[in-house]
Amino acid sequence: MKESNLFTATVFAITLFVGQGLTAQNKMMKEDTKMVGGAAMYPSKNIVENAVNSKDHTTLVAAVKAAELVDVLMGEGPFTVFAPTNSAFDKLPMGTVENLLKPENKKTLQTVLTYHVVSGKWNAKDVLKMIKDGNGKANIKTVSGGTITAWLKGKDVYITDENGNSAMVTIADVNQSNGVIHVIDTVLLPKS
Repeated sequence: MKESNLFTATVFAITLFVGQGLTAQNKMMKEDTKMVGGAAMYPSKNIVENAVNSKDHTTLVAAVKAAELVDVLMGEGPFTVFAPTNSAFDKLPMGTVENLLKPENKKTLQTVLTYHVVSGKWNAKDVLKMIKDGNGKANIKTVSGGTITAWLKGKDVYITDENGNSAMVTIADVNQSNGVIHVIDTVLLPKS
């Protein structure tokens, strides 16, 4: 009789454990994800947890690590990140990325990266409203202290840096547990 109760308890425990795993897996499958760089971006994961899975953002992830900003971007936030792709970094003059990744340039790299980050969660609808309210342009203060400007060209949202370089938002509203990412096609640079 005791063996039968032990067997029943064991089967119940295994069923419960497997059931919890399937529930977590089903939750992930039911999340409203967006594909970025060939990977699903889960709203239940933070900015860094999602970004490391995007094959289009390996340069950005390497830069975030080199700038020691991983813990910040894994923090509570919320943050809005205008995330440049690898091809955006490739548009920079030859040697720029390699130079920025050097330990002695960590402060400059931090400034460049935080120039792409805004405090608060601003989805595309919020940005469009700001552009409309600003008569076609929205000046946005970044975490680095600089200013970027959002504007429309047709139906596309563009972000212009203080040097006049413009990036198009190619994927908007990639929701994260601690904010939102908008993928852009050009690296924004603060005024030097």
